[in-house]
This record gives sequence, structure tokens and C-alpha cells, in this order.
Amino acid sequence: MAAEHNLPTESAAARWLLAVCQAAAGRFGPALDALDGLLPVTVDAPAERRIFGALGAATLASVHRQLGRHAEARAHDEVAQALSDGTGEAGFDAALGLAADAVGLGDALVARDHLAAATALAAGHAEWWRQRVRLGWVQAEVALLEGRPEAAVAAAATSVDQAEQAGAPRHVAKGLLFQGVSLVEEGRHEQAAVILRRAGLLAESLGTLPLLWPARAVLGALVDESEPEESQRCFQSARRTVELIAVDLPETLRPDWFSRADVAALLAE
Repeated sequence: MAAEHNLPTESAAARWLLAVCQAAAGRFGPALDALDGLLPVTVDAPAERRIFGALGAATLASVHRQLGRHAEARAHDEVAQALSDGTGEAGFDAALGLAADAVGLGDALVARDHLAAATALAAGHAEWWRQRVRLGWVQAEVALLEGRPEAAVAAAATSVDQAEQAGAPRHVAKGLLFQGVSLVEEGRHEQAAVILRRAGLLAESLGTLPLLWPARAVLGALVDESEPEESQRCFQSARRTVELIAVDLPETLRPDWFSRADVAALLAE
């Protein structure tokens, strides 16, 4: 096992924030490098160091989840949960991450349990707008897993409204992506296309590659018959983005990225 990193709190915070920004942009390899300087952290480390260790582990889980590595993500979220004692913002991140991991693994019951824990942690914190927005994303994911697209649409729409009120465009783009996918599942295809176009344009303007490729891929499939030229442009954009994300990945993780079911299907088009 690697030796524990004894970074000063300020350095740990800076590394974590850097990793968050890199992961949001789809630069997963550099994000993993930044997080490598944060972990591992033991449960008997000083309290502030444990907090940033927990936040780092939850961010590491998020990266693996986006690569389609849900079991690995769950292991990192469990570390985050242990380091945070399941409390505070770090505990929220761990609980919500575990809910998303369970969605990826197809376990709705476990997902709902962790989602309930995250919701309870957010209760009474009116200032936690980011957490409330992110709750909406996972609520939508759980609803879709359970075959409740109407509930997913409502949760995603609420998250978009909250993100817009907070002036957070990346959060708006992600909420729009969930809303668009949920509308597709509900059968409201014309409205879904409008929302997905907006999600893709906003993601592209922000350089948030992890949001751009699925928005364009879903839209491409949705308008394949009605707008074939737009469909092809969307698919080309999505493929380029998927390949661009792969450039920064460690060689050991690149096969997992390309074998992620929706990525593999996109590249096979």
C-alpha cells in the first residue's frame, strides 16, 4: 500500500479543487494525478486532513464512475464515507456517490437507501445549493432505473431551476442532460430534442466534455430519422469528444473507457 501523504491542509484543498476542475473538463488523467497526491489517508489522521481525504476519495469515485467502473467507484466512495464519518459535506458526497454507484450497478434498493441518507444530510442546510442540485441528478437516475420517467423529468427540471438561480452554468448543463434523457424515456421526443440541443451547446461553450458527448449522442439517435444531417453532426461531435477524453487517460484505463457500453455503441455507429 502506498504511504500516506502528509500534505498541509491548504495544499490538500488546492489539489482537490484542481482535480474537481480537471474532472469536470473531462481531463480524467490529470485529475487522477492530482488526487494521487491526496490519498491514501488513514482514519486516525487529523480531522481537516481526513475531510480532504474524503473529498478526494469521492472525487476519485466520480472519475471511475464516469469511466464506467462502478464497482471501483463504490470502493472509493466507501473510503470517503469512512474518512468523513458519514457527516458534513464530505459525508454527503460519499452518500450521494454511493447512490450513483448503485444505479450504475443496477441496484435500485441500495441506491434509494444512500439517496435517503444524502437527502437527510442536506436537510437544514439552505446554503447547500450544489448539494440540492446534485440530489436532483441522482433522484432522476434512480427514477429512471425504477421505470418512473415522469418523476425523473420533474427531479431534473427542479435541478435545472436551482442551478439557474445559483448562476452555475455547468450544473445547468448537467441538469439539462438528465432532463433530456428523462424526456426521451417518457416519450416526449420533440421536447427532449430541444433540451438536449441546449445541453450540448452549453456543455460545448463551457468545455465540459463529459456532458458534451452524451448530449450529442442521445440527440443524434433521437433525430436520426427526422433530421439525418443533424444526427450525423451530433454523432461526429460525440465521437470526437469520446476520443479526446481518451487522450489524457492512463493506458491502463483506456480499454475500460472504450468498452463502456454507451461509448462502445457510439463508436460502432
